[in-house]
Amino acid sequence: MNCDDSLQDTEFDLRARAELALAFEPGDPPPHLLRHTPWHARRGLRGMLATLLVGCSAAGAVFAMRPPDLVRSAIEHEYYERTLRGSFISATDMARHLDLPPQQALPGYIQLMRPCDIDRERAYHLTTFFEKGGIVTVLSFEQFQRIPDGEGWWANTYWKVVRSHEGRPLILIAQKKQALSVASRALGRPEAAPAS
Repeated sequence: MNCDDSLQDTEFDLRARAELALAFEPGDPPPHLLRHTPWHARRGLRGMLATLLVGCSAAGAVFAMRPPDLVRSAIEHEYYERTLRGSFISATDMARHLDLPPQQALPGYIQLMRPCDIDRERAYHLTTFFEKGGIVTVLSFEQFQRIPDGEGWWANTYWKVVRSHEGRPLILIAQKKQALSVASRALGRPEAAPAS
C-alpha cells in the first residue's frame, strides 16, 4: 500500500473506519474475539505425546522379543563355549539326556559334548554340525525346567525352545536360522499330522 491510497478512500471507507474506532476501547482486543486453543491441540504437547508413543512402542517391542531368563543365560553360555571341541561324556549318556531312543545315534557331526552349569542348574551341552543347516548348540537340563516354547533372535543369535520326544524342553542356539529347523526336526517331538 503506498501513501496515495489513503487519499483515495471513499466516504464509505472513512465512515466504516470511524465506526470501528468507536466500537471498541483502545488497547487490547476483547478476549471473546481471540481464538481459543484447547490444551490438547497445542503443537508442543502433540509432539511430546508422539515421541512418548514411539518410545513406548520401541521399548515394548524389545521386551516382547526378549527370551526367558534361562534362554538368555544359555545364549551367554554358548557364546563363551562356542570354540570348545571334545567329548566329556559318552554318546549314550548324552542321548539319554536328550530323550533319544537308546539305539538312535546322536544327529549331525558332533563337535562338543559336556555337562555344564547354567544359572546353577545342571545342563548337558551338545554342539553338533548339520550338513544342510550349520552348527547348532543343544542344551538339555537335568531337572525339568518350565520354559515356554518359542523362538527368536537375541544377542546376534537365533534361539528356539522345542520339546524332546518325552516332553523335556531343549534349547537350540545357532548362528543360522535354517540350522534351528534342521535340528528341531532331528531332536524334537514329531509334529502331529493335521486332522482332515
